Amino acid sequence: MSLFSAIFGSSENKNASNSEINWIPLTALSQLDEIVSISNEKPVVIFKHSTRCSISRFALKQFENDFDLENKVDTYFLDLIEHRDISNEIANRFNVVHQSPQLLLIKAGKSVYDVSHNDIDATLLKEQL
Repeated sequence: MSLFSAIFGSSENKNASNSEINWIPLTALSQLDEIVSISNEKPVVIFKHSTRCSISRFALKQFENDFDLENKVDTYFLDLIEHRDISNEIANRFNVVHQSPQLLLIKAGKSVYDVSHNDIDATLLKEQL
């Protein structure tokens, strides 16, 4: 295994904890209305990921390894390279500054927690629920 694969992983070497996250692909602007609606009943997490950034990949892998909030939150995954329009609307709608990688916690239609880069931490997210 190369050093790069050891640090950032590869699609062939996903560990079992990754499967705990039931990522919902965020691919349409209309899903933001769905997120707002769901967030009135259950917290929603949006993870904005840049597929071109090794820091983003590392933050995602670390988050997936530490995530244990199954059934407590709905988790949406945004490939912001493919869907920059959605990323821009997230910044607009939830009044946050665009970052990559970025994690937002949406409750009652509002972003109540917003972190990026090395501050993305599943344990700290749990404290916000």
